[in-house]
Amino acid sequence: MNVLVINCGSSSLKYQVINSDTEAVLAKGLCERIGIDGRLTYKPAGGAKEEREVDMPTHKQAIQLVLDALVNPKTGALKSLSEIGAVGHRVVHGGEKFASSTILNEEVLKVVEECNDLAPLHNPANLIGIRACQELMPNTPMVGVFDTAFHQTMPEKAYMYGIPYEYYDKYKVRKYGFHGTSHSFVSQKVAELLGKPYDSLKTIVCHLGNGASVCAVDKGKSVDTSMGLTPLEGLIMGTRSGDVDPSVLEFIAKKDNIDITGVLNILNKKSGLLGMSDGLGSDFRDIREAAGNGNEKAKVAMDAFAYRVAKYVGAYAAAMNGVDVIAFTAGIGEHASALRTQICEYFGYLGVTIDETENWKEEDYMTISTPDSKVKVMVIATNEELAICRETVALVK
Repeated sequence: MNVLVINCGSSSLKYQVINSDTEAVLAKGLCERIGIDGRLTYKPAGGAKEEREVDMPTHKQAIQLVLDALVNPKTGALKSLSEIGAVGHRVVHGGEKFASSTILNEEVLKVVEECNDLAPLHNPANLIGIRACQELMPNTPMVGVFDTAFHQTMPEKAYMYGIPYEYYDKYKVRKYGFHGTSHSFVSQKVAELLGKPYDSLKTIVCHLGNGASVCAVDKGKSVDTSMGLTPLEGLIMGTRSGDVDPSVLEFIAKKDNIDITGVLNILNKKSGLLGMSDGLGSDFRDIREAAGNGNEKAKVAMDAFAYRVAKYVGAYAAAMNGVDVIAFTAGIGEHASALRTQICEYFGYLGVTIDETENWKEEDYMTISTPDSKVKVMVIATNEELAICRETVALVK
């Protein structure tokens, strides 16, 4: 079966077509600047990447352009749209309603819409993409794969906040966690590579990218994770502050005479590495380069990023009463060798030792700890699109 995987943002749309039997990517690409002007990127397997400026005022037009590219007589990966057996959609927030992926129908979509308040920047865009696909491919089954679903196994002691219970009772204010598809994929891949049962391992997954989170996976289940009600909680990220004293919001609001929306905009879009480096940038590579050239603010930002990751790993090792594997993944986690070393220097108490020869290799799956290290440290290339494809096939077959 060929599965079209859609990851729809407010003004962008990432896509892949995957053959579920071989798990080969037949084509992939990106629609950018939807509703502004429009740019389409398309790359078939074994073919050249195509990029072109094209008007796409809505997500429906963007998806139509993707479908047209996939069946283009010259460069298309498919002969006709009938070769697409199902569509798998990434949906950011499923609240407490969804503990697993699900077939999308009107009843389910109404429930997803009820979660819009919990993810106002993401869920509406996800729904737009789903509606557009339904209109253009009315006879093709659609599956929703939720970022939050994997974390629905967290116990109450992990997800409840220390605030009046009425806010959970009325509004479901609690920790939900995100990057669940990645954390699930990586933790399962660790078990597969080690040849051990998934339910026998205590794994801590560090998903480190522009958005970043850490997850404690105990016996195949998420028992805690660093992101919260929204992706703002937890680690320092590209532009997100991560954990701060809540009184900071009131303090800044009063000092700069701005409202709560303005303060949250600062914490979401102007903080993290960008803010700590005094506007140098949100890309970790730029921060690392500047730090290497003697920029003290960049160095502090990089050190704080590493420190926060190490603190969460330590906390989750305590929460699970031990850890077997620490896995690094995502853009920074997979490629920033020096950062991995810096983080792992905090883990002497866990008996972690790093093989720097292995650590500096560039491979999809690596064990970078020494054979005598008491805790294995691995690098696992995440593949959320493949995970969505697998979830989709499991439901529609």
